[in-house]
Amino acid sequence: MSRHMQLVVTVQSYYSGDLEGIYPKLARHLGRLHADLLSSNPSLYELTGQLDQVLYRFEGTQLGAVLLRHRENLLRFRKGIQDNIANWNLAQADRLLYSLEDTFDEIERELD
Repeated sequence: MSRHMQLVVTVQSYYSGDLEGIYPKLARHLGRLHADLLSSNPSLYELTGQLDQVLYRFEGTQLGAVLLRHRENLLRFRKGIQDNIANWNLAQADRLLYSLEDTFDEIERELD
């Protein structure tokens, strides 16, 4: 890092629209009890960072049950993404982002 500048690597949402357009079932469930989170149009990476809060809020619901089944994988992918970004291994971080998306695709299929 230089004396007056720094490099920043972030994960941002890049939906062709918004979360609701890509994952309508997930968005519908989130909107019922956590509309403020949905309105912020979080990236899947951000959503995974708030997973335990979402699980607490949605305990006893279908969304809570589905997310709980995928919790370990979601957290493992997020940790891997963080570690790879920290080590400047951005290609591997990108591959893990695809795995995270695949898991959310499964979650979307499991929701009513």
